[in-house]
Amino acid sequence: MLTDGIGGTVLFFRTELERRGIRSADEFLPPYRRAAERLGLANVDPAPKTFEGWFYEGRKPQKVFRPAIVEMLGYTIDALWTDVSEGGAPDFVPLVGTSPIASHAEPGMELSEMKRSGAMAVRRARNYVLQTDRDRLGNNTLPLLHDQVARLVTDYPRVPLSAIWDDLLDAQDQVIFSLETGKHRPSQLGDLNFMAGVLAFLVAKGFNDMEDREQARTMSLLAAAFAKDAEHPGLTALVHGLQSLVEYWADRPGDALFYAQKGAALSSSLNGTVGLWLLGLQSRAAAALGDEETVRSANREATDRRENVVLDDLDQLGGLLTYSQEKQTYYTVESEALLGHGDAELALQAERAVQGFSDRENPNWAFGDLAGAQCNQALVLLYSGDVDGAAHAIRPVLDLPPTYRNNGIVVSAQRVRQALMSTGANTAVLARDLREEIAVYAPRRPALPSGSQR
Repeated sequence: MLTDGIGGTVLFFRTELERRGIRSADEFLPPYRRAAERLGLANVDPAPKTFEGWFYEGRKPQKVFRPAIVEMLGYTIDALWTDVSEGGAPDFVPLVGTSPIASHAEPGMELSEMKRSGAMAVRRARNYVLQTDRDRLGNNTLPLLHDQVARLVTDYPRVPLSAIWDDLLDAQDQVIFSLETGKHRPSQLGDLNFMAGVLAFLVAKGFNDMEDREQARTMSLLAAAFAKDAEHPGLTALVHGLQSLVEYWADRPGDALFYAQKGAALSSSLNGTVGLWLLGLQSRAAAALGDEETVRSANREATDRRENVVLDDLDQLGGLLTYSQEKQTYYTVESEALLGHGDAELALQAERAVQGFSDRENPNWAFGDLAGAQCNQALVLLYSGDVDGAAHAIRPVLDLPPTYRNNGIVVSAQRVRQALMSTGANTAVLARDLREEIAVYAPRRPALPSGSQR
């Protein structure tokens, strides 16, 4: 069964789970277990990979799992494993006597539904205000757009792309509409161009995370145009950093180094962290080229400049627009790992990089940076001969739900697989098992499951 997600068909099982806010094994298991308990079943939990096979690949569950699924969702297995039109409403009738989540007191799912309906109400009210201000950009529009941009900047590194993609595109449409109508005051033009540049930056990053590099490159050029119109050197430098990032993950380190150096030259007189990020990008690209001298000089300069940082408006927004100390450590370790280094001192630094992203309450926490740091730690340990330590380090990455596995995370995991094949550990049973697991790690649609694609 196919789930093409673009105007085609999708399993009713999947649409029914998504309607209830369930997209991962962790979200699926609690209501599934309650359904199994109601039937008096025990020890029938599916493994996470088994659930992913049902949800993403359309595999039909084995008979042992079917009663609890039917009890949980209130439809027959045949109905659940029927393709329905994307976005269409199926005409299946729930089974009489079963107990789907909606008819039981399931606090978590009720809260999910409340949040979703509440978000729809907020969006509708916001759109009303924006519509009423269309004749002239009023006092209500800019604060709403500012809040929306700030939220998206903060959320982007912390949630799966599918959770914010539609909001991101909607916000971009609203800002561009405000620009193209020409009904704003001259004093508002710079602000609108700045927001348009930030949103284009995020959309370009989204395309890169989906491994759609051509769209990412095009959108990054548009982001650069908005930044230029906003007359904002920091944002312009930031976009050059994004262009470097796109080429880095596209395995074009020469181009990545070019954009990083271009941005670093532009940001040399700026006091925010964007200049440090460009030095980190420069170091990573140089490491991919085997240029140890540039790696060392870029990392030294970034360390020296960190002491004199004065946070600017980009840093105040946070998220992808700031370069924290935790991220700087992560980039430094990655540049050394790319050079094939694995001594004890670097292993300690790799551990610090992972610890820096281990607290979700930290405003600098980002799931992609944590996964990257864990992959780097695995590489460093492999190069020092510690296969068991490397397997332990990368385990949380391999256990990530598919919606979190963006292009950068997949590439980072594949680097570990390549190292397993090239180091002396390649004959160990653990190394072979790990290679095989990483080989099938990439989801069918990196970062953006069907139903969220536009």
